[in-house]
Amino acid sequence: MPTVHTLDSAISLLQIFISAFLAILFLQSGIDKVVDRRGNLEWLTAHFAKSLLAGIVPLMVTAITILEIAAGALSAIGCVVLIFLRDSTIAFYGAVISAIAIVALFFGQRMAKDYPGAAVLVPYFLLALSAIYLLALR
Repeated sequence: MPTVHTLDSAISLLQIFISAFLAILFLQSGIDKVVDRRGNLEWLTAHFAKSLLAGIVPLMVTAITILEIAAGALSAIGCVVLIFLRDSTIAFYGAVISAIAIVALFFGQRMAKDYPGAAVLVPYFLLALSAIYLLALR
């Protein structure tokens, strides 16, 4: 019986779990923006009302929705590929798109002067950066 208590196995598990986490995070958020677009637009229009971004809220919602669904889908597909084929390529791109999405969200929160909201994104960004590193190991 092969031993699973190795560095190689630990890296594989980390890659699978981090990809699954990013998949859940971004698919839930992106799908929510599709299913409840009107509610999200209303909330975000009010949120950005006093910022330079006030006039482009619908465009921003569309862009972030695309980024989130792409990040989640690539991470989910990548997770499955990691489990069955041990290839991290798709999951790696999911992590890269995840980091891009978080930077976009962070930019929006800072522009809206929602500093506590921006601060909440920092752990997710660090997770995405960790994912990029871990998924590049193989």
